[in-house]
Amino acid sequence: MGALRYIIALWVSKSARIAMRILGKNATYLPGKIALKLCPDFLRRVGKPPKIVAVTGTNGKTTSSNLLGDVLKLEGRRVLGNRLGSNVPAGVASCLLMGVNPLGRSRFDIAVLEIDERSAHKILPQLQPDLMVITNLFRDSIMRNAHPEYIATFLEKAIPNGTKLLLNADDLLSARTKQENPRVYFGIERMETDVIECVNLINDMRLCPECGAELQYDYRRYHHIGRAHCPECDFASPQYDYAASKIDCAAMTMTVLDKLGAGEYTLMSDSVFNIYNELTAITALRELGFAHEKIAARLRECGIVESRFNRESVGNIDVVMQMSKDKNALAGSRVFDYVAGLPGEKELILMMNCLHDQKHWSENVCWLYDCDFEFLARDNIRRIVATGPRAKDYTLRLLLAGVPEERVRCVPNEIDAPDALDYAPETDVYIFYGTDAIDLAYRVRDKTKSLAAQAIAGVTE
Repeated sequence: MGALRYIIALWVSKSARIAMRILGKNATYLPGKIALKLCPDFLRRVGKPPKIVAVTGTNGKTTSSNLLGDVLKLEGRRVLGNRLGSNVPAGVASCLLMGVNPLGRSRFDIAVLEIDERSAHKILPQLQPDLMVITNLFRDSIMRNAHPEYIATFLEKAIPNGTKLLLNADDLLSARTKQENPRVYFGIERMETDVIECVNLINDMRLCPECGAELQYDYRRYHHIGRAHCPECDFASPQYDYAASKIDCAAMTMTVLDKLGAGEYTLMSDSVFNIYNELTAITALRELGFAHEKIAARLRECGIVESRFNRESVGNIDVVMQMSKDKNALAGSRVFDYVAGLPGEKELILMMNCLHDQKHWSENVCWLYDCDFEFLARDNIRRIVATGPRAKDYTLRLLLAGVPEERVRCVPNEIDAPDALDYAPETDVYIFYGTDAIDLAYRVRDKTKSLAAQAIAGVTE
């Protein structure tokens, strides 16, 4: 009976996918939803590539999995991935459905699948990945994810016993996952910008998980990311199997060391979170058997996906789209710190929450008070426009963070937000946007570019 249900689900969902493609619709979710409705164990039964790499974590999983998939494709591998679709069960089912022929056999060499950490318990036991990457664990959407230790319990129960883990040794929360499984650790050696005391509002790894004593940090990068040890017992951050060192953000280079040697790499970005993403992809590729020289050469042909970061010049003003995951305090803190620390003056548009369909979505605003808006109080930020359904919440949070009131504008309609900027010469404009209204973000970007061009033309005349 189970086999018959699977065959029916395969053909019906494939037909649905074909129909949607003919109609020009995105077929990355609904076909999988149909398949799982007709056959609840569809993920277990559907044909899969011989090698499966799963990537999860609070932040960085999309960029890391995309980089990994891009390099594998450049190396001639037939790669199945869900980079354009959903990372929940229906999305993964749609991806695997797309990858099989009418008889249900996979047409690909390897699958690189991004997995929503909250949905991992519904996916991983049926998927049985060979390699499992966990980028990090932080506080995320309060409505879905609560505390990172809560998510860690989902992963602990979901990851199959035989799956090899690739873990961030600088994150003591995710590094302890499924301790009986085979594993390797990656991390970044001490950097000049590292500190000892936490300068962020969120600090979720204060006490030793073994004895409860207060941890001592040897150095800290941000939040609880860094290296620590317990003065009362032998607990400490794990040693690196893959270590990024000699990071030179001026020359845009780094060295990655492992037990078999070293590789010289070009940095794809000077932001620490993207250095971690690049190192994550390198670690996975090394575990898949690729040489350092080959990985480095292929990564030079890749880039951070445009939907995460995009810079365009309009005369002497740069307009930058910067992804900042909505309802995610850590993501906001990291991009605020990074952008505020860049040289030159800048103006900002904050539009991370733009979902107007509040009937079908509910989220409180407590995450704003975990997010380090204080970074935006620096003198090189001339103006901040708070916009969207949470414009007033952003405005209040900015004022509480110490941003001078004269620098803040509250504009509820996103399309009107670019009108509130100054467009002074050589002042860059950054648009911080979330994942729920990317098309709207591009419309705001286009209007910003148009107004910047008009301002420059007016100065020139």
